[in-house]
This record gives sequence, structure tokens and C-alpha cells, in this order.
Amino acid sequence: QVQLVESGGGLVQAGGSLRLSCAASGFTFSSWGMSWYRQAPGKQREVVATITSGGSTNYRDSVKGRFTISRDNTKNTLYLQMNSLKPEDTAVYSCNRFPLEVAWGQGTQVTVSS
Repeated sequence: QVQLVESGGGLVQAGGSLRLSCAASGFTFSSWGMSWYRQAPGKQREVVATITSGGSTNYRDSVKGRFTISRDNTKNTLYLQMNSLKPEDTAVYSCNRFPLEVAWGQGTQVTVSS
């Protein structure tokens, strides 16, 4: 069945880096766009970055120049390299397919201390 498994989160100081991974299964990963989302406590989920099946990328303004989304279709895995992290990046990060979302994974917690 369709499954998304996120990993790589953790506790990091401001200015630090993390690399998130999203392992996808149950669908033809290479044929779909993918997105990273995040949800901070008390806030709505928001899109952080997207990558199309052809490799085109897009980022929300607050992470441009700091985050990089990429994909490895041979491993059915999506990545998010996060550099120069800020306390406001603290959230649970999740991935999903677009435009037709599938069941959400558990997400991975990212906590940035000041």
C-alpha cells in the first residue's frame, strides 16, 4: 500500500543544518511531484518546498536560499536539506505527493533552539 516515512529530524541550534528524508512506496514515485510541508504548534500546515517529476523546484519565501529540495528516483526518496536554521523553522515536517495527496506519514520533528 501507499506509504510515506519521514526521518532525519532532531534538535539543532540556530544556524545549524539538518537533512530530512522521505521514503515513498506503493506508487510510481518518479511520475509524481512531491512536496515538503511543516506544521508548527497552533498553526496550519504549510508548504515548504515542491519538486515536480521533472525536477523543477519551488520554495516558500521564508526558506529560499536556505533549504534545498531534491529527489532520488532510484531510491524512491525525497530529501530536504535545511541550512542556516532559525527557531521559526521549528515544526513537524511531512512529505506528500502532489497534486493528488496520499495518506500522511508520521512526520519528523525539527526543533531549532536559539
